[in-house]
Amino acid sequence: MFKYILRGLEITFALIVLTMITEYSNPSLTHPTEKIRTYTRQVEFNYISWMSNALIIKLRAASVGIPYTLDQSSQKQIVNEYLRATQFILDKEQLLAQIYADAALTDKNLASESLRGELAKLYFMQSELAPLAEAVLQEQVSQILAEIELTSAGQPMPNVWYHSTPLPKALIVSPRSHIEQIANISVNTDLKVDEQAALENNVDHGLNTSSLVVNIGGVGVYPTMVMRTTNLNWMVNTIAHEWIHNYLTLRPLGFLYDNTPELRTMNETTASIAGDEIGALVVERFYPELISASPLTLRPRSAQTLSLVSAPIDHPEPGDFLRPPFDFRAEMHETRVFADALLSEGKIEEAEAYMEARRLIFLKNGYLLRKLNQAYFAFHGAYADLPGGAAGQDPVGPAVRALRAQSESLADFVNTMSWMWKYEQLQKVVNQ
Repeated sequence: MFKYILRGLEITFALIVLTMITEYSNPSLTHPTEKIRTYTRQVEFNYISWMSNALIIKLRAASVGIPYTLDQSSQKQIVNEYLRATQFILDKEQLLAQIYADAALTDKNLASESLRGELAKLYFMQSELAPLAEAVLQEQVSQILAEIELTSAGQPMPNVWYHSTPLPKALIVSPRSHIEQIANISVNTDLKVDEQAALENNVDHGLNTSSLVVNIGGVGVYPTMVMRTTNLNWMVNTIAHEWIHNYLTLRPLGFLYDNTPELRTMNETTASIAGDEIGALVVERFYPELISASPLTLRPRSAQTLSLVSAPIDHPEPGDFLRPPFDFRAEMHETRVFADALLSEGKIEEAEAYMEARRLIFLKNGYLLRKLNQAYFAFHGAYADLPGGAAGQDPVGPAVRALRAQSESLADFVNTMSWMWKYEQLQKVVNQ
């Protein structure tokens, strides 16, 4: 009976989220983002449809009872098979994109016919494997949550439900006069780069703003959305990160996510810290062979989002070994601090020229940043789980990290953060 009660509560939570998204999709004419949405309505991502389909997939998988009928070896095999199928799909999709980008090919449909046939078979294979693999990973994350006591009577609330999928992109908008996220609007998955640039230009020219379309790695709807990847270390971090958003949504910190920039940074930094710690425990318990397999940990960026920065691509030049390595976080921190200083003096054009000059330096060192502007920092600056980086001198992130260091356990940290509704409460707790 208890399980049925929990299931009812879980469905209720999903309906609440659906209601919130419905309200967001139809704001009043006085809503602060309404002017921006006049530019995005035709390309906005349909969360209602996606969540409805994902809920059906989750309910079907739950009715089968996977992974409870499988031993740990079989569970790991399912996950590995799913990751292998995902890698095949990503490889084939890249080849397909190259065909359609090849100006020399006049009949692209004919040239890609065989490849599209292979992809259709792979999509079917993945659709069969995905509910099983996701159920396994959900249960593994749930076991860790129970062990660290982030559950109610041993049960995560809500249940850990996620679905891997191509993700929407996010249009981030900031004023030009200072760095602040005033809008984060999800747009269609397949929005091409030239369409992204056109959207940004239209918004900026029409509203005198700074905007940027970014890629994301997860979204804290329910079930949560997680980017397709074959990096299992990153995947479990992100599953946990997005579940933390669900957990916080039932409490003041999450419910008031967008009320102030400080609350958003508190929320995202908490989810990043907790997601990484929970993900590490999942890997240690169930996939210990991966502990040293991935020296780079990509941190999730949720849209309530992961903007990927490529690894350096420049070939080393003679004498490169004599120069210190390019420290991305340190350089980005310096850029944010100086840009903030210029903006605080009202030097908007100078700040924008400076950020563009800095972008070219990042580009020279192999980091493919399409734009470096106020919107870039407004988005990335909220993820302050590590020192430095795009947050600049914002004191919120360090305060969250300080509370984690002072907390007896991860559960204590998350629960303390979850009941905060203003930055001053965090300051008071840290300074006690």
